[in-house]
Amino acid sequence: MHVELYSLAELREHARQQGDLRRVVVHGLDLHGLEELLERISCEGAVFLGCGLSPDALLHVQSSGGAVFPRLPGLPFRPYRSRLYTVAELLQGYHPGDPDSLTETTDGRIWRWYRQVVHDRAARMPVLEALTQRLHDHAMDDAMAALLDSPGQGQPLGSRRRVVAIMGGHGLLRTEPAFAEVARLGRRLARDGYLVTTGGGPGAMEAAHLGAWLRDQDDTVLRAALALLARAPSYTDPDWVDTAFQVRSRWPQGEEVESLAVPTWFYGHEPTNLFASHVAKYFSNSLREDGLLAIATSGVIYAPGSAGTVQEVFMDGAQNHYGTFRFVSPMVFLGRAFWTDTLPVLPLLRALSGRRQYADMIGLVDTADEAVTLLEAHPPVPWKEGAS
Repeated sequence: MHVELYSLAELREHARQQGDLRRVVVHGLDLHGLEELLERISCEGAVFLGCGLSPDALLHVQSSGGAVFPRLPGLPFRPYRSRLYTVAELLQGYHPGDPDSLTETTDGRIWRWYRQVVHDRAARMPVLEALTQRLHDHAMDDAMAALLDSPGQGQPLGSRRRVVAIMGGHGLLRTEPAFAEVARLGRRLARDGYLVTTGGGPGAMEAAHLGAWLRDQDDTVLRAALALLARAPSYTDPDWVDTAFQVRSRWPQGEEVESLAVPTWFYGHEPTNLFASHVAKYFSNSLREDGLLAIATSGVIYAPGSAGTVQEVFMDGAQNHYGTFRFVSPMVFLGRAFWTDTLPVLPLLRALSGRRQYADMIGLVDTADEAVTLLEAHPPVPWKEGAS
């Protein structure tokens, strides 16, 4: 296992204790001025990601068995990130009242670069651009793992986050009853100590994070927040971002609540919602979707959605069916009429599950409280090969 170092203080302390930098990964540090330290110790098996190195230090690192991944200029993002994004970072450059300024935010500039790179889907992506995207998405994997391996608020050291993913349509309007119900669901899950996780976009995903943001607020506040957001019901409305900022500003206590959004620049025309504390934004939508379902070991709740949500249902079903990640987790469908009449996926999923372990973990509910009750009654269990 490599030891990952993110600061000069960590590097110096590791070198002092170990006497070398064998098998470390150094993330994006400017190491000019540390030539004397670096050149007197071994860097065998070390990896330096986007670090600043003098010619002599670079020569020593490589000659002693280390690998150096250079800084890559001309990119609107850092491929060797050491942490997840925040809303403030992604929306840096936004001017309230000017929705056109979204294109000049960090998020908007990265999406513009991405569109230019993949403008012709039939052509092979240039190798350097492809590599930078893969490096960035690996950094997202790494930073997300660090978050999930750390204890949550009020949890003991060594405990892993209880992650529940909420899936649902990006087109769900802020004025629809289902939006309010998903917000209540996010609030209830956050109150019960779950890490609310979504695909990070608008619609049902925003509703879930709004609920988490308002974890410590009562129904009166939730109704007031929904009324504010109702001034811009769709993410295509010019005031969609500003109304969300107004909710954040009016109830800033939500900044203390952790939740995780996992969006993608593949759907860069959809703005990242403003109520998540951590944002793991990916270039690869396939990695993002599979990974999002994989980390939701405490279960997945499906709000009404369309083709993307249905795809996620059966991706999750396959993970449970084959024990892809060695655990079987509950699958909860919010909205009986929707999932049995409008998009009747339940009969097919139940036929697929047969008598396997997850057959008894498929639930159909109408309210947030019913969804959480079902989750708590069916905690994740180790997958058993051949179980039926």
